[in-house]
Order: sequence, then structure tokens, then C-alpha cells
Amino acid sequence: LQLLFSPSQKPKSELVRTSLRLLTSSAYRLQSECRKALPAEPSPAPDIQLVTQQVIQCAYDIAKAAKQLVTITTKENNN
Repeated sequence: LQLLFSPSQKPKSELVRTSLRLLTSSAYRLQSECRKALPAEPSPAPDIQLVTQQVIQCAYDIAKAAKQLVTITTKENNN
């Protein structure tokens, strides 16, 4: 994301900003959920089914945000 938009080049479109926020937050959530799947030794075992559901949801949100960005940028480039 940093390669696409530098701090001085904030996207003008609210849709792009919303999609970028979803993409970024979902990536952080995915990282967090994956860490839960591999807990430290003394910790109790995680609920793998719940963690799996959360990882799937994060992946879905990442794909959704990426699709939104592709759709928005394609429309903007065609105008």
C-alpha cells in the first residue's frame, strides 16, 4: 500500500480511502489471527475452528477490498 500511495499523495476518492482502510485493517487482523493459531507453549490451545473462521473472514475482507480498489481505479483510468 505504501508503494501505491505516499503520505503526501492521499487518495482523493472516499471510496479508495475506505477500501484502503478495509484492506489495511483486514491484513492486521489476519496477522493477529494467524498468531493465535500458533500460541506460546504455556498458553492453552486456541479454538482452531474459531481461528479458522476468523482467518477466512479476514481473507474475504482482503479480497473484497482489493476488488473494490481494482474496480475504482479501472473506472477512474477509463474516464
